[in-house]
Amino acid sequence: MSTQAAAAVETKTPLLKSRLGSFLAVVPLSIWVVNHLWDNLSAFNGADAWQKSVTTYANPFSQVFTFIIVLLPLLMHTGWGLVRLFSFRPNNARYNNYGNLKYILQRITAVGVLAFLGAHIWLAFLYPRLVLGHPEAFDDIAREMHHHVPTLVVYLLGTLGTSYHLANGLQGFAMGWGLLSSERSMRKFEPVVIILFLVLTAMSWAVIYALYTAGAAFSPVGATPP
Repeated sequence: MSTQAAAAVETKTPLLKSRLGSFLAVVPLSIWVVNHLWDNLSAFNGADAWQKSVTTYANPFSQVFTFIIVLLPLLMHTGWGLVRLFSFRPNNARYNNYGNLKYILQRITAVGVLAFLGAHIWLAFLYPRLVLGHPEAFDDIAREMHHHVPTLVVYLLGTLGTSYHLANGLQGFAMGWGLLSSERSMRKFEPVVIILFLVLTAMSWAVIYALYTAGAAFSPVGATPP
């Protein structure tokens, strides 16, 4: 077996794992994030519209479908990402360039996004259904967003990190799958990444603004009603 062939065999499995990890990150999760943000924009139309768009499932199989399409790939991508996170060594001090800055920001935001999505999925999806026996109420999330500053800050930063991680991850996906094979093609694709990041951030913060505004009509938890 030649040296080139041996090297190809040695790198085949890591390459497949890397492509599988990027596929699970970009394809199902990106579609879900965009759809989830779009549904949440119904907060501008009031509580009933939000409950119907965000928390109502047509049938029980929809929840199973959500688990298979969203949560399962998210768990697999998280495991794949943690392995990469603990194996990479930043060299920004030696190579201080734009590409390296984006790379380390991708790793930093990965940690923040993991914490944010973990808390969001538990508090907004699993806990209300499994413990309280009902979906999250619009009144609760709107009240928290308006009257609890840590919640507002966490959502602002969490959605900002998610938007960056997803937009930049799209470029990594295109590189890993050979869609961007040259430095010139990566430079031409950069505006797409920036626009996607801005659009996702704008959608996220619009949802937060709608919930924050609606929350003004509710008293803080524990407050004496007028």
